[in-house]
Amino acid sequence: MTLQESIWLVLSVLGVFSIIIIITRIFGLRTFAKMSSIDFASTIAVGSVLASIILNNDYSLLKGGIVLISIISLQTVFSLLVRKNDFFKKIFTNKPQIIMWNGKILQDRMKRCNVGENDLIAKLREANVHKFSEVKAVIFESTGDVSVIHNDKEKSVEPRMFKDVDTQGVNI
Repeated sequence: MTLQESIWLVLSVLGVFSIIIIITRIFGLRTFAKMSSIDFASTIAVGSVLASIILNNDYSLLKGGIVLISIISLQTVFSLLVRKNDFFKKIFTNKPQIIMWNGKILQDRMKRCNVGENDLIAKLREANVHKFSEVKAVIFESTGDVSVIHNDKEKSVEPRMFKDVDTQGVNI
């Protein structure tokens, strides 16, 4: 690699990071949040474009900036459609699933979500659970994340916590 190529590489990285910062300031932090499958796909596409801009000599900074703005604009439009239209929400988002309820692992739901018991137990450890009886609910979120709601006998769980969650067959 020549000195000129090295300088171009550093300038490309600075340019790309500047574009990303501007895009994030315009479109908001959700741009890189993993809130839905659309957000996840957008993040992967942005990463691919960034690598292409930086590593390919024939991939201009302007062209890369246009592609990045297009991806993030599309993501913004999709997230708006999903928020405003139930049809788009149903098509483009997965419904969160309860995979553990009142300390009992729901094997059929875990199988449906392709989650193994070892994965569930690892998430319980991350949530500082010592015994299954300490768990009110474990929810496999639409993002692929796992949420653990601890079982506090003195507190009931706000019903809105399960608003979009598939609770069919679970007595809440």
